[in-house]
Amino acid sequence: MTVTSEQRFGEFVVVRRHEGQDHVAELVLDRPKAMNAVSTDMARSIAAACEALGADRDVRATVLTSSHERAFCVGADLKERNSFSDADLVRQRPTARAAYTGVLELPMPVIAAVHGFALGGGFELALACDVIVADATAVVGLPEVSVGVIPGGGGTQLLPRRVGAARAAELVFSARRVEAAEARELGLVDELVEAGRDREEALALGARIAANSPVGLRAAKKALRLGQGLDLRAGLEVEDAAWRSVAFSGDRAEGVAAFNEKRRPDWPGE
Repeated sequence: MTVTSEQRFGEFVVVRRHEGQDHVAELVLDRPKAMNAVSTDMARSIAAACEALGADRDVRATVLTSSHERAFCVGADLKERNSFSDADLVRQRPTARAAYTGVLELPMPVIAAVHGFALGGGFELALACDVIVADATAVVGLPEVSVGVIPGGGGTQLLPRRVGAARAAELVFSARRVEAAEARELGLVDELVEAGRDREEALALGARIAANSPVGLRAAKKALRLGQGLDLRAGLEVEDAAWRSVAFSGDRAEGVAAFNEKRRPDWPGE
């Protein structure tokens, strides 16, 4: 797949665009010497990349990938943390949170391509995505209680929304690692593919998603996210507000016209 453009955010994060996938962005975790352990600098770069992607109306889908052959991301940089004073840890906390919320709050659909280890904060980055595509080598888990902390990148809130409160409690309390087949069975990942094909399959899914209305995609994501945890009546009000935000858009007019004229839509994106 030919890279048509590349923008680096600090030393450890890259955003790429590919030939034939004009509306798909690849957000690459690129700290291979540390298996993508999230240092302060890397967290800052993830947040900056997400801010840029969120402002780019041309991006209809984002795929979160890793440049390391055997790991998606092994979580927080514990070597760096070992040198922190309590005051350092307090100062670093907003920077760390901004990385995870940056991925979580991206306005377009986001797909994680996971292979190898996705542990702790690494799995939380994947959980912040809308869909997780994992290959057969994937090993996921939230082992934070084994080192005296808790999942602090959204794991205690995102995991139960995927698998239910009791299953999430078992996984968090036991700190156990879950291999690919069981992870798919439990709903920790959404699609399981052959070893080495996670990135390819995730980018292909991103391309299929990006063929749809950018206005519709962003509104649908907003409705899905804001409606979680609400009772049905409140959730339907969230859905109605999202519908109203697209019902009179140029994309809606183009979509209906294209359907009736039996052609592919040319989305105005507004």
